[in-house]
Amino acid sequence: MSIAISAPVAEALRKAAGDKDIEEFLVELLSARLDPPERVQLYLKLHEKYLREAEDLYARGDLLQAGEKYWGAATALLNAIAERRGWEHYSHRDYNVIIRRLYEETGDKELVIGFRMAEGLHANFYHNYMGPKDFQLHREAALKLIEKLKSLL
Repeated sequence: MSIAISAPVAEALRKAAGDKDIEEFLVELLSARLDPPERVQLYLKLHEKYLREAEDLYARGDLLQAGEKYWGAATALLNAIAERRGWEHYSHRDYNVIIRRLYEETGDKELVIGFRMAEGLHANFYHNYMGPKDFQLHREAALKLIEKLKSLL
């Protein structure tokens, strides 16, 4: 489904969202009007969408966009986990706190490593410094993180 909005509204949305994906930003705005279980389901659907898009972009060789979608897939899961647990999850700082708490809870250092590697994909989106081999290493770690986060739901 797509929704058409006027150019001024689209520009205001982009500006208000800052460095967030527009859909993720809209989910944040909607969250006040949804019950917690509905918010969790929305984050899970957003995760699935981002992961599908990431894999498609990766297959087409668009590593910059794919990396940002892998980051989005991971953060959507972090949002779902935090929502279930009653933790804040509205900023990049919150994602770091969530990962630290999950690490403290599980003792699984791969959560921290995977998060940092996924964060690298996010940074690469803005700075374009990774070559294909470096990207692949970060992608594999991000996918491993995603599986670990799914298991924590």
